[in-house]
Amino acid sequence: MKSVVFALLLAFLSGSIAAQTFPDSHTDGKYYEVNGAKLWTVSFGQGDPIFFIAGGPGGTHYGLRSFDSLSTTNTLVYYDGYGRGKSDTALDVKEYTVERDIEDLEGLRKAMGYSQINVLGHSYGGVVAQGYAIKYPERVKHLILANSFHSFIMWQENDDNCNHEIRTNYPEVWDTLMIIREQGYVSSDPIHQEIYGRVPYGFLYAYNPDNFVNRRRKPYPNPFNAKLYYQMVGKDGDFIVGNDIGNFDFRKQLKDLKMPILIIGGRFDRVAVPWMMVKYKEYCPQAQFVMFEKSGHNPQVEEPAKEFALIREFLKK
Repeated sequence: MKSVVFALLLAFLSGSIAAQTFPDSHTDGKYYEVNGAKLWTVSFGQGDPIFFIAGGPGGTHYGLRSFDSLSTTNTLVYYDGYGRGKSDTALDVKEYTVERDIEDLEGLRKAMGYSQINVLGHSYGGVVAQGYAIKYPERVKHLILANSFHSFIMWQENDDNCNHEIRTNYPEVWDTLMIIREQGYVSSDPIHQEIYGRVPYGFLYAYNPDNFVNRRRKPYPNPFNAKLYYQMVGKDGDFIVGNDIGNFDFRKQLKDLKMPILIIGGRFDRVAVPWMMVKYKEYCPQAQFVMFEKSGHNPQVEEPAKEFALIREFLKK
């Protein structure tokens, strides 16, 4: 996902549930020591646990609190990954890898004492979820991939499509961007990020941008780690994916997964684009696939009642 625009997402999504109704992400959690780092975790509810993996890479669990109402049927386990939010950060950005995120999920499962878990990965979080399910299939009871990516090929299409949309609909932003790129600036440079951030969040990520208006809460610590993001997607990752994100590919392995799998897409998602999303039907034919017709990248915000009913029914399998 685009770094600056994604950072705006955290402010929008975190306002969907009344703060007094559920635990506070700032104070009502605890730290678990995992692979030499402290990970901030907020857990509540009843029933089988669902571990939520946030997107980015670089985002916190705070943007996923729209899923809180599932706590009536399941124990929700939110956590800030290494380098995000209230969790520890690395001294060397090279410590941030997809493999580290996979191993941290396994370490957190052990630390919390669960033998099996349900896993929901949103966007980049779905990359971690797929890698975890492939590496530790016996630990995954149900797998939910929400608006995610099956390969670096799909992530590159994310870049290409977003840039096409910006060039077409925000030519003044695109022209400014091209001027500084001609001067040698790339995605990870602050001036490049600032220009990219001029495109409204709702344009690329929403079916109805009004669904993301007035959704702010109090600020959350380290809401988006841009250094982590560009370490994992490459220094020019908004145009050419590199590093970890430029190399992952689960397409050959998905068909071998045995646990129940639910894959969720959004018809108006310009990031996890529908024409690549539907290819999951080919790569993972055993999965249940549902396209949300009035959603972009976040059906949990735009069509929550439909999505939560779907998830609850799926978890009964």
